[in-house]
Order: sequence, then C-alpha cells, then structure tokens
Amino acid sequence: MSLSVAIVGGLHADARRATVAALLAEVPGSVVLHHDLATAVAGTVVRTVRDAEGVVSAGEAPLVNDCACCALREDLVPELRRLAEAGLTRLAVVELWDSVEPKAMAEVVAAGGLTVTSVITAVDPALVLPYMGNGDDLAERGLAAAATDQRTVADTFARQLEYAPVLAVVDSPEADEEDRELLAQLHPTARQVPLAGGGSALALAALAGFDVEAAAAAQHPACALLPAEADAHGVATLVWHRRRPFHPARLYAALEDLTCAAARSRGRFWLADKPDALLHWDAAGGALCVESAGPWLASLPDAAWEMVPPVRRAAAALDWHAVHGDCCQHLVFTSPGLDRDGLEHLLESCLLTDTEYAAGRDAWARLSSDFDTLLEI
Repeated sequence: MSLSVAIVGGLHADARRATVAALLAEVPGSVVLHHDLATAVAGTVVRTVRDAEGVVSAGEAPLVNDCACCALREDLVPELRRLAEAGLTRLAVVELWDSVEPKAMAEVVAAGGLTVTSVITAVDPALVLPYMGNGDDLAERGLAAAATDQRTVADTFARQLEYAPVLAVVDSPEADEEDRELLAQLHPTARQVPLAGGGSALALAALAGFDVEAAAAAQHPACALLPAEADAHGVATLVWHRRRPFHPARLYAALEDLTCAAARSRGRFWLADKPDALLHWDAAGGALCVESAGPWLASLPDAAWEMVPPVRRAAAALDWHAVHGDCCQHLVFTSPGLDRDGLEHLLESCLLTDTEYAAGRDAWARLSSDFDTLLEI
C-alpha cells in the first residue's frame, strides 16, 4: 500500500482537531502523526501516532539547535518512512502544531521522497478577522516555535491560510456573512470544504494530489495569484496597479496609514531610488514586512532569463509593459469597512509626480533612500 501524506495545519486549534477527526473517521487505514511543540521548554518534542481508536505509539524527539521546529523536521520524515515501510497505512495525516507553517513541512516531506497529496488549513470563519488583526508576537501567546521566533499571530495565520489549496471550514454559529466573505476574499482560489456533513469531500480533498514546487512558485511575489477586486457583505478588496514608481520619502511617510488601512495587504512594488529591485509588501495585524524579492526581469540581461523559472517568465509576459517591462505597483488590500477612495488617494499621492517621473532614472537615484533601514541595506 503506497502512503499518501496530507498536511493539516492552522492556528484555529479546535477547527484543526475537528478536521483531523473527520479524516480519521472517513479514510480507512489512516493515522495521524502529531508533534507537540508545547513541551519544547523541557527540551523535547512529544510525538504521537494515533488512529481512529486512539494512540498507537508515542515518543520524544530531542530539540535540535534549541529549536522545536528543527526537531520536528528531523523526526517527521523517519516516522513517515516507518509507516510507509510497514505498508499498513493508506493516509498519514500530519497534524501541525499551532504556529507551524505548512509550506516548510510540505517541502520537508517531499524532499524526503514521500508523496504529499494535500495541504489543508482548518478555519473557523468567526476567528478569521480576530487572528488576521492580531499583531501580538507568537512568543507572547506561548506559540513561538523557537527562542528566536519573531513572527506574529497575524502574519503566521496569513501564510497558513494562503498557502493551502484546501480550507476545512467548521460550522461556527458565531460566524456571520461578513466573516465568510472575508475568508472568501482573502483566499478566493481555495477550495472550501464544510466540515458539517463534508467528511467524504474532505477525504477526497486529502487524497487529491499536491504540487509542492508549484505551490512554492505561487508564493513568490512576482507571480503570486493575488485576489481580484471584490465588494460584498461589508468586505472589499482593492486591487491597485500602476506603472510609475513610488517616491521613497512619501511612501515611507505613509507606511503606517497604509499598513493599518486593511486587515490584510500584499503584493509587489517599485521604488524610484531602487528601480531594479522587485520589493515585496506583506502586511497583517497592523505590521508590515518589506523585503527585496530579487530583480525585476526587465533589469536582467537576456542571457539571465534562462535561469528564471518558467512560471516567473510567464507571469511577467502576461503583465509586460513596452517601456517598463514587468516593473509595476501591484498591491491588494482586503478588509471589512475598507475606505477604497481614501486608500487610492493616499497611494496615488506616493507616486512620482509628472515632473519627477520625467526627470529620469539618474534623478531618481538621488532621491532619499528611506527604505534602506527596512531592507537592511
């Protein structure tokens, strides 16, 4: 019997446990492998394997470099291989601990020669906005995976939500239409599987197949499939796309207002003083992460294009401009009560003026480099 591996994660612990229970009940020959990182303060990570009847085995894995997540990585693949070699398990459900992100674990499992057939994030719609708006450090909530873990609740939840092609959605009596609309707009391409009466659909989703390399490519800011314009049930998504660079000083001065304008914003942007750098915008919970994602393709010599993944070249070709190539502003803001007009006006005010734009790149290079600190240059 070949072993399929489905990864189930999410900060919504009750929803995650309900999802795992549904899979155990629905898929004969399935087991759940879980590493409890809460015990890391004692120097170990507790591993359990259980089936629909209860715990099959339990053990401990020592910390690796004082990092609970590193211990998980070291222990996960050997355990999955043991299950595969025994030949008795059809589906191994890897239930991730609260703040563990599925992307890293999916890549670890695939690199270990095992077959990932699905990545599922379990969601309670009533908790989407509270978690997406929570700027607390994971450490403050007892959810850090290592002493050096500086992630927040909001940015961790955003990555868990947006990486998974399948969302297992619990039937929450506290959730209203706005909550469900927010979830739909944050990840419009996800397949939502209701847990209420959806056991068979969830089982099919867990075995459907998953392309780890394609999922990683889809997370790159140059080719990420961002949400489209939407406005329903009090929730709106603004897609802002322009072909003129930002003035670094004006954008920097507006960062706080832009970051707090929406529950979630993301995309790629273009600064006049760094015209060759594709910059990544990633904001949730009132906190913004800005980082360089490498060069725009327009700034590369033709010979270098062969080293660029095909999906990146295809994405650039779809959005190519005769003058600027793939250089652009493409930012997406999603939130209940979004002030679309005010947000657009603020973004427009941060672009180069006609005079500044006409001055050309030599003049742009002399503008203040306000983002150097953020980009650690």
